Amino acid sequence: MITSSPALRRTSAVGLALAACLGAVPTVTATAAAPTASKSGAPLDRYYDQRLGWGSCAKGPGDSTGRDLDKAGVQCADVTVPLDYAAPRGRTITVAISRLKATDTRHRIGSILLNNGGPGGKALESPPEFHAWMKKTGPRYDIVGFDPRFVGRSTPLDCGWSVGTNIFSAGLSRASFERQVAQQKDLAAKCRATNASVLPHVTTRNTARDMDVIRGALGEKKISYFGYSYGTYLGTVYTQMFPGRTDRVVLDGAVDPRKFGPRLLQTAVGENEQALADWAAWAAARNDTYGLGRTRAQVLATIDHIIKTSARGPLTVGTAPETFPLDDTQVPFILLAGVDSDTDTSRATLAEQVSVLNKAAAGQPTRLSPIFAATLRLAMTGEQSHHGSVQSAVICGDKAAPRDPEVYWRDIERSRAAYPRFGALVNNIGPCAFWDRPREEPTRVKHDAKVLIVSATGDPRTAHKGAVALHGLLPSSKLITLKGANRHAIYGLYENACVDNGVNQYLATGKLPANDQTCSKQAGQP
Repeated sequence: MITSSPALRRTSAVGLALAACLGAVPTVTATAAAPTASKSGAPLDRYYDQRLGWGSCAKGPGDSTGRDLDKAGVQCADVTVPLDYAAPRGRTITVAISRLKATDTRHRIGSILLNNGGPGGKALESPPEFHAWMKKTGPRYDIVGFDPRFVGRSTPLDCGWSVGTNIFSAGLSRASFERQVAQQKDLAAKCRATNASVLPHVTTRNTARDMDVIRGALGEKKISYFGYSYGTYLGTVYTQMFPGRTDRVVLDGAVDPRKFGPRLLQTAVGENEQALADWAAWAAARNDTYGLGRTRAQVLATIDHIIKTSARGPLTVGTAPETFPLDDTQVPFILLAGVDSDTDTSRATLAEQVSVLNKAAAGQPTRLSPIFAATLRLAMTGEQSHHGSVQSAVICGDKAAPRDPEVYWRDIERSRAAYPRFGALVNNIGPCAFWDRPREEPTRVKHDAKVLIVSATGDPRTAHKGAVALHGLLPSSKLITLKGANRHAIYGLYENACVDNGVNQYLATGKLPANDQTCSKQAGQP
């Protein structure tokens, strides 16, 4: 749900619930048990004991990201892992990692592994910014970013979609829902046609196994970990599959692991409606700038008008040669992507985009900002097909979804009154309804773990109640709550000193706070 790319950071925040469906627990087929250690003579030893070839991150003269990492002192390597841990002598793939080594070697703590969420978020680029956020503690860690299997610079996966996400609304009518059924079925078919041999192995549990291979290849007995959003679920899974192998673990924007699956975003539908209403109040106070209405109710009425107009015929936004037709299945995605944060900058960005939509609904010509154009390209074209492909593969590979479209339609119809803008989105059908059933059961929390959980009370992606639930499942954990913020992913990104200092204190000392903590928004934050 978080990526290091500014162009993707806003839209990827909706990626955690890429598919809009949820199903029963899948059946289990034969799969590898979690490895317990290297040096055992087992087939996995060659992966744990591999010697990493650290070198330049730049892949060529046009690789600006790699050059920036090189300038920051980061080195990169590829870790070889088995595609199928049940067949470790079979096909292998590579996982790309980066490392900013500790400079305070006298007080070195160890390695910390980063995950930016998604699923499908890259973290290869992240060590320099984390080093800055960690302040005095940063030089004491080897800060390690990685692109999970099939993401970024790791062995790729791309289903050749004509869109970059499958998060769309069912729209206002049965006809628009039926079009969604056909589209989502086609997305699943494209993945099966292009990547059938690897899809069963694109799962969170296999990514956790890759993490443990990375730990071994780094020569660490224990590894620290920081995960945002989906990365909190991945981190939880790792603690359960490999108990005793973590040092300091921070889970920011935490997921209730029992709820993770294709319909996860259902759990935050109320938070999204509330975040949109709060944004509407902000926009109403700036009606002279955006012209969307002078009250919260008027702004929300403007949004409803835009959606209804787009249902009668697609709105055309942009100028030639780059224009986009947006209907009532796509407009709610724009709203969802825009309410992931309550900062003035984020709210202004959404207000500018809704102003464009409002002009288009009136038949007026429109111009797109670079951010809006990037959002639309990501969602509505195949430019980021690999992004949506991997997200769907992980979510659908982790948990099965209902097969019957009528299940979704009934939920959509029931949700419209209470959740008029997002009910038809979070309950919409997705590709998981047409995916092959997962090979493994979802991970169940059976082991306690000393982790630090961070959450905002108004988080519109991974609802705060999910963080509270995870805290209850892990009795030795501690929870830092940011009160009153409609914000997903806090540490470093939201610039809240209370949260940042609490996390850094834990990373420096390894000691969780004695009690749960509550932070407040600072002056200058909405």
